[in-house]
Amino acid sequence: MRRNRKVKILATLGPASADEKTIERLHNAGADVFRINMSHSSHEVLRDLVDRIRAVETRIGRPIGILADLQGPKLRVGKFKDGRVELDEGARFVLDSSNKPGDAKRVYLPHPEILEALEPGHRLLLDDGKIKLVVKECGKGRAVTEVAVGGKLSDRKGVSVPDTTIATSALTEKDRADLDAALAAEVDWIALSFIQRPDDLAEVRKITRGRAGVLAKVEKPQAVQRLDEIIELSDALMVARGDLGVEMPLERVPGIQKQIVRACRRAGKPVVVATQMLESMISAPVPTRAEVSDVATAVYEGADAVMLSAESAAGEFPEEAVSMMDAIAIEVERDPNYAGIINAQRMEPESTGADAISAAARQIAETLNLAAIVCYTSSGATGLRAARERPRTPIIALSPVTAMARRLAIVWGLHCVISDDASDQDNMVDRACRISFAEGFSKPGQRVIITAGVPFGTPGATNMLRIAFVGSDGLGGI
Repeated sequence: MRRNRKVKILATLGPASADEKTIERLHNAGADVFRINMSHSSHEVLRDLVDRIRAVETRIGRPIGILADLQGPKLRVGKFKDGRVELDEGARFVLDSSNKPGDAKRVYLPHPEILEALEPGHRLLLDDGKIKLVVKECGKGRAVTEVAVGGKLSDRKGVSVPDTTIATSALTEKDRADLDAALAAEVDWIALSFIQRPDDLAEVRKITRGRAGVLAKVEKPQAVQRLDEIIELSDALMVARGDLGVEMPLERVPGIQKQIVRACRRAGKPVVVATQMLESMISAPVPTRAEVSDVATAVYEGADAVMLSAESAAGEFPEEAVSMMDAIAIEVERDPNYAGIINAQRMEPESTGADAISAAARQIAETLNLAAIVCYTSSGATGLRAARERPRTPIIALSPVTAMARRLAIVWGLHCVISDDASDQDNMVDRACRISFAEGFSKPGQRVIITAGVPFGTPGATNMLRIAFVGSDGLGGI
């Protein structure tokens, strides 16, 4: 199955889309990668979903990526005597370490690490930002705050601390268990929540040891401030706009989205734009005009992927949501302005032979109007370099490593095919031409450009370019 677009689509699985037939329909509608949210999935559910996705993959004969999204720390207030209170603007309100039921004057905060890190002037946002507190005094297991924005507050509502760096790991005990289960199930990507600093990625990388890609979710102001370091230590990023919009002024989120997308494009790391993209399709068969524009903006920016959350996991129209996102992306990429916008944002190649070859392959392919760029990639590096160039020409990524072909399914423009590595240059040309012909990218008489590393089978050693004609039998010739 060949997609008619370069940007990829992630679809979250849930109650509305957990059975095998629906997963297959979602893939046929346009989903390239499936997300399993570990906030709502047991290890048994995780294994069942992975098995169903792999069964669909086997049936359709195309690599499908799977992303396991770890829950991360959940920061919440304690309970109240009457279940809820009304906080008035300007009132004093205390958060402390006493587990007694709260009232309109105080509440238990079962997170000593927050109480230790708070300083006067820091903000606390409760219940997805509906209530705002400002710290006036702190110390000895308590923080005295003033209610800046009041309202009703009930038991166990969430707490965000946008001004405070908390001295705690981004991995909870639940996350560690979920991570082990996800790796055992052989998922392709691990998404890490609540990242504040580059060090938060180190523990996950140590555990995964390359068995899965590590995707950093940028949802904290602290992560934005150290974006370049986080990009360097991660394999991909996600613009998690929901939590970003709670912890930062909403009007700043679009600019931060552009900042993250461009930084990832510059680094050659995949970037996913997520949250509320087609939110109204949870209960409606069509999106709003603003939502269509939102998806289109991410595609124009050159994001690698756009993601559906509740729309496909719990909505009434999961297949329609994927189809709509697919249709929007196709239409954007057909827009005559699209190529100019993408080209204007293209980064200069790094000063390495592999980057120079990938840049040259793009330029040659576009100048000669070649049918496809075919890159051999076992470590994934060559595929990422080819995608970084954002060529108009289709990219076919041939990998002998099944897990890598699945992982690259999230990357812009890559049509991934599992194939044995080439044994020599003639075999390299024949294999590339035959696959480009079989996959519907080329016709007899057309030419393709091939990038590979010699000696063959050496990861990350891209050092060769070849142009080849596709023969009448689908095989290649110089």
